[in-house]
Amino acid sequence: MIIGAFLILTWLVLLLRYPAKALPISLAAICGLGLVALFVVWQDTRETSQLARLDLRLTYAPEHCPADRALQASVKNGNEVPLTELRWRVAAYAPGDTVNLAENTYNAPRYRGPGELQPGAEWKDCLPLPPLRSGYRPQTLEFRAEHLQGTFAN
Repeated sequence: MIIGAFLILTWLVLLLRYPAKALPISLAAICGLGLVALFVVWQDTRETSQLARLDLRLTYAPEHCPADRALQASVKNGNEVPLTELRWRVAAYAPGDTVNLAENTYNAPRYRGPGELQPGAEWKDCLPLPPLRSGYRPQTLEFRAEHLQGTFAN
């Protein structure tokens, strides 16, 4: 904090004392920072739109999955580029409710998708259920993937 204030104060002194030399350098630095900021915003927007084109469904399916992995996940890649990595957290909701009933503790399972999923391809797997608040049964809840994080091939 102190170093940042010192650098800004030094830059202001140089700008006031030597405006002919400091102004072009300052404008170039501001343009460079602006380009970096635009690139970061563009990357973030692109990743968000690519994640929105994924169809990720979570279903409690003890009839199709082993008892210790009763949550069936299916992911379909609706993008034009391969998905290389996908991570998410599972939330559980009672129908029509907005309170997350899954306990996202430190020892809760971490959820990851397929290593690489080509455009238009689908992946299915059985995953462990997240720990639920006491008194709730998984067959009465809706499961959703939240906090998606993913990377795509360029």
